[in-house]
Amino acid sequence: MTDLDWEIRELGHPQLRKPANPVLDIAEPDTQRLLDNLLTFVVQKQGMGIAAPQVGISLQIFIMCSHPNQRYPNAPVMKPACILNPTILHYSTEMEKDWEGCLSIPGLRALVPRSNAIDVAYDTRQGERVQIRYTGFLARLFQHEYDHLQGRLFIDHVDSTLDIMTEKQWRNTLSTMA
Repeated sequence: MTDLDWEIRELGHPQLRKPANPVLDIAEPDTQRLLDNLLTFVVQKQGMGIAAPQVGISLQIFIMCSHPNQRYPNAPVMKPACILNPTILHYSTEMEKDWEGCLSIPGLRALVPRSNAIDVAYDTRQGERVQIRYTGFLARLFQHEYDHLQGRLFIDHVDSTLDIMTEKQWRNTLSTMA
């Protein structure tokens, strides 16, 4: 099986509940190849992001690649970013609920409360440590992918099981609201 034949670990797989390990040598060719493959893989899967644990690799790596699509028509466009060894330095107290889905939980959506702004630090693929503030959708996306590195899933954050629905029901609900 090549890297691009990865199977996404789905809800119930123990890998999704284990904290990931730090990346020790970012410049290592295997690490750089992994980043390239994750970038290609997330585009193939039409995802907004992918975390290494979702494909069975227990490393603190995720890709963010926000772009408008059928599931998130108002998502901002951003250049794909390789995020290594991230930390969230500060969570805003202002919370916002919005719908999330996940490649590891196909067919489900949930209304998830998240901080509307976060200050983060992470290593780039060049080994540079950067600090940045994300707001709105990008803050949500970062928190979602970061959770994968901590062994958490978006459904862990819902306030009520009434905030979880199938993708089909979610689409029907949205169409009646439009």
